[in-house]
Amino acid sequence: MSLQDEYASAWAVTPTDYLARTPQAFRVTQPRSCYVTMPDGCRIAVDLYLPQPTSPAADTPGRFPAITIFTPYFRRFKIRAGGTADGAANVALYRDLFVPHGYALVVIDVRGTGASFGTRDSFRSPNERRDSRSIADWIVGQPWSNGIIGATGISYLGAASDFLASTGHPAVKAIAPLFGVWDTYADNYYPGGVHLKALTKLYDAMMIGLDHDRRDVLKPFAYYNNPDFEGPQPVDEDADGTLLVDAITEHLGNFRQTDFMAEFKFREEPLAYDAGFSSASFSPYSYSDGIASDVAVLSVSGWYDGAGYANGAISRFLTLEDNPRHLLLGPWDHGARSDISPWRRNAAADFPVLGEVLRFFDTYLKGIDTGLTQEKPVHYFCIHAQEWRASEVWPPAGSETTFFFGTGHSLGASAQDSGCDEYKVDFAIGTGGHTRYERIAGVAITDYYQDWDGRSDKMLRYTSQPLEQPLEFAGHVLCDLTLSTSEPDAHLFLYLAEVEADGRERYVTEGLLRLLHRKLSPAPSRYRTSWPFRSFARADASPMPVDGTETLRIPLLPISWRFASGSRIRLSISGADADHCSQMPHGRPPRLQVHIGGERGSRLIFPVR
Repeated sequence: MSLQDEYASAWAVTPTDYLARTPQAFRVTQPRSCYVTMPDGCRIAVDLYLPQPTSPAADTPGRFPAITIFTPYFRRFKIRAGGTADGAANVALYRDLFVPHGYALVVIDVRGTGASFGTRDSFRSPNERRDSRSIADWIVGQPWSNGIIGATGISYLGAASDFLASTGHPAVKAIAPLFGVWDTYADNYYPGGVHLKALTKLYDAMMIGLDHDRRDVLKPFAYYNNPDFEGPQPVDEDADGTLLVDAITEHLGNFRQTDFMAEFKFREEPLAYDAGFSSASFSPYSYSDGIASDVAVLSVSGWYDGAGYANGAISRFLTLEDNPRHLLLGPWDHGARSDISPWRRNAAADFPVLGEVLRFFDTYLKGIDTGLTQEKPVHYFCIHAQEWRASEVWPPAGSETTFFFGTGHSLGASAQDSGCDEYKVDFAIGTGGHTRYERIAGVAITDYYQDWDGRSDKMLRYTSQPLEQPLEFAGHVLCDLTLSTSEPDAHLFLYLAEVEADGRERYVTEGLLRLLHRKLSPAPSRYRTSWPFRSFARADASPMPVDGTETLRIPLLPISWRFASGSRIRLSISGADADHCSQMPHGRPPRLQVHIGGERGSRLIFPVR
């Protein structure tokens, strides 16, 4: 099946067609750079790329809409003498698309990073949010600006676009957060209340390398270890790099991610030394009331985008229900660097994500009738069907199919007699180094779960009979797990897999839950969900009654997948992922009892299409 065939039934105008028919009237030249001084005196480094006519005779509009990129990963690298690398490697994809199509691109080193001065006091510091409004003020005051601003970017940069919109600046008309969290606690570092310790350590090392200009530390990180890179590029006024040295000296006082993230044991609980600062302070959802209803929002994520970024994209879409909004969910890892489908044509993602972003900005920043508003607002990719789908709503599914845990570790269409299966947690079990968690820590992998076959052998597994018909679903599979445990707390990891007719087991998705956080709560207005919500608050946390029995509703991370006819469905249960998460409880592997059959027996619920 061709790429165009995959799109055909989902779009009236495909992203590829839109790019092909949209002329590039301008060319890219070297940026100007300068410092912009914030109200508190901190100097922020900015690069400006202005569209230039493709020929001297061409007319040039006097003013342009601006697209902003706020990054902690260097707006531009300094290139060694004789080097051939692109110093703007981290932003080249935005530069090379938006500038030729008539947008000014403004790239900013956030406070405490790159060539900017200041000290970072937090991951996604509220100071950065305030700075973004000052940058917007600076933009609209420039002679090249037409007074209209958009914002986009991947990951941290995507969440920064949420921050900018939440300031309520009247010039901001559209944002496209790409692979960006909505809740840093639940979408990123504590999915299901489980601390991703490996992510915290890797990210800390990467930011020491960048913020302190420690090129030796950056060697393991493919994005930043090009031998042509010589730290951040000074601004134009800093010809000898003296100001850059002063800025980097200030960065030595930046927070440490390993120390900082460990402070947040509970969601929205203030720091002991600062009653006004909690996980909400560095999460976009908590500021969403400030996003004006006329700001258009394009939320983009991938099915293997970390442990909750897709949840963040969906929640943003559901929360901002009064805004012009669009949702795009594809077969991607973090940043759509790779296509994660086992049935992909190429390892590199071949969907033109930024083509859809360009159409979005052309619609809402330039006022062009691109036909986008006539398309369905939700587009998602179904793996194994290898096709795009379109929907008016999320979730798109209208019915459910249930598989009951049964005797002989089976999954079946009806409940059997009551019983239970015992399992002793093995803290040595891990999921390897080719999972959904590596890319969010800056590890450049391209193959996902190719080593999954056999990993579930030491887990508690339940497997269906071969399917008589294909089973396609979209959204959050739910597991109602009726459980007893020998310990008052534990981690649960649930892995859904397709066992193909030849016996090969393919990872599909997973769910995580720390038992301390098992209580369900109504989803708040600023983080709306289509799946069971947990607050992860201290007030809702409680130990699990030892040897008591409770039924827990656990959502698996969202995905759309088609199980083939003849394949079997498998759910595997573990109490550890030693490669990514901490033990719980420490040094005391629990004994689990999973109850099957009867009215309260465990079951798996699919949102079928």
